[in-house]
Amino acid sequence: MDFFSQQWATYRAVVSHDLMEHRAVAQATANALEGWLAQRSAAAPPPAMVDLGCGDLAQLAPVLKRLPLGNYTGLDLTAAVLPLAETALGPMPYPCAWQEGNLLAWSQSEGPPVDILHSAFAIHHLSDAEKTTFLQGARQRIAADGLLIWADVFREPGETLEAYQQRYTVRIRQGWAAITPEQQSQVIEHLSSFDIPAERGAIETLAQAAGWQWQWAWQGQHRAEALAVLTPA
Repeated sequence: MDFFSQQWATYRAVVSHDLMEHRAVAQATANALEGWLAQRSAAAPPPAMVDLGCGDLAQLAPVLKRLPLGNYTGLDLTAAVLPLAETALGPMPYPCAWQEGNLLAWSQSEGPPVDILHSAFAIHHLSDAEKTTFLQGARQRIAADGLLIWADVFREPGETLEAYQQRYTVRIRQGWAAITPEQQSQVIEHLSSFDIPAERGAIETLAQAAGWQWQWAWQGQHRAEALAVLTPA
């Protein structure tokens, strides 16, 4: 089994056993999207949506299938997942595009205003400085009445990155018996090497400075996973 297949098998095991509360995240995402659509003017054109770090859409596809979108773009750094996402979504009544790319680079690119931006468990791979750059760029790309849904892992207020990593490692070792010890080690290695979750208080301040209003729409039971809804200030 190649590296991608190994990593993807571990990721799918984590999702299928709901170890990071993906089901609750998907429901909270659906609630946020449907609430925003219900408040939108009936005369407004169908919204354009860009999904930054779309993955295989295993959780979000059922939500997308019932949304009255104008178009959808799924972007992911890993090209191999895009055909999986396309298959999960299936034929849709609106145009869908699939793009290999970096969400930070996307935020700095030119393009028409986007009504809905969505990102799940991807932005935490950016450094704190890159998160600021992303928020500033995304603010320029979002429509005036648009919506940014950010599902991710976050640090507690005042919690250091090292403390977060230690407590998440304990959570994996003690509570993730549904996956193998080897898979647990893969997740721990990933979070130790690549994850930089934002500290909750700091990221709200940074978002406000970048021109966003921040609202927590859902918070998980482990003081890590959460979903924020951002709208242009």
